[in-house]
Amino acid sequence: MQPRVRRKWRPPLALVVGGTLAGVLGVPLVGIAYFRVAGNVLGWAETSWLIGWTAVVATAILGFLLWRLVLRPVYALTAHARAVKAGRMDAPLPAHFGTPEFSELGQSVIDMGTTLHNRADSLRAYAGHVTHELKSPLTAIAGAAELLQDAGSAQDRVDLARTIAEAAARMEHLLDDLRAHSAAGMARSGGVARLSEAAAALDGLRIEVEADGEVPMPHDDLCAVLRQFAQNAVTHGADVLRLVWQRDVLAVIDNGRGVAAGDQARLFDPFFTTTRDEGGTGMGLSIVQALAGAHGGQVRFVPEPAGARFEIRF
Repeated sequence: MQPRVRRKWRPPLALVVGGTLAGVLGVPLVGIAYFRVAGNVLGWAETSWLIGWTAVVATAILGFLLWRLVLRPVYALTAHARAVKAGRMDAPLPAHFGTPEFSELGQSVIDMGTTLHNRADSLRAYAGHVTHELKSPLTAIAGAAELLQDAGSAQDRVDLARTIAEAAARMEHLLDDLRAHSAAGMARSGGVARLSEAAAALDGLRIEVEADGEVPMPHDDLCAVLRQFAQNAVTHGADVLRLVWQRDVLAVIDNGRGVAAGDQARLFDPFFTTTRDEGGTGMGLSIVQALAGAHGGQVRFVPEPAGARFEIRF
């Protein structure tokens, strides 16, 4: 689980710096004023000792506050950043940071490290999946090309050429989905779109917008998300897609065959599909997840007695 910085009141950094400067300026002034008032009561030695110990105590207090509120968070963030650079996410962090500014900075560093690690894991996973998925059509092309050289009849040559064309189309489809997935992860931020307007661009099944509203995604990105849901629903036998926007949650419900219990945990895995024979690449829901994540949303599957229900929470 990604660590979170605990929110607790601490003086802002401006107050810490301002208080330190005020202390540095104020202690000598207080010493001078006291010396002028009480200089005729205490001797030079006693007054010097008093002023000296006051400066030492004030310096110790200010030093502790600077260490507690400034230096310790900087050291902790430095250790955490070095751990992320080394490929680890186990660097210890303090329970809270010294100032609100360092709390925000600390959480940003943690989020950045988590994002970089997730992206690296995704790249490794994609490399493995692409190698696996492209191996079959490449094998088919290589085998058909070899047999084509010794094909004895015209019909054999036609069949082998069709095999090559189908394998090439399969590879192109996979590469198109990979490009769409990469673009989804870098979707532009900001913007809102009305759900009913994005739903109007869908076809292939009946769309019912039960609760309309402004979804915090640009129109094109929301259309892409709904299009992936619609294609997935049609593939699984649905003819109705219901859309509900309520309390920062977009619900997408279809009346298809639903999802088997054993497949629910893998729904958002790239290249996982139960319709490979029909040309499915298994990238649709992965693209939805990437698009939703690019706009601060989290998508999840909600089990239903019939059909399939997905929710994106912003």
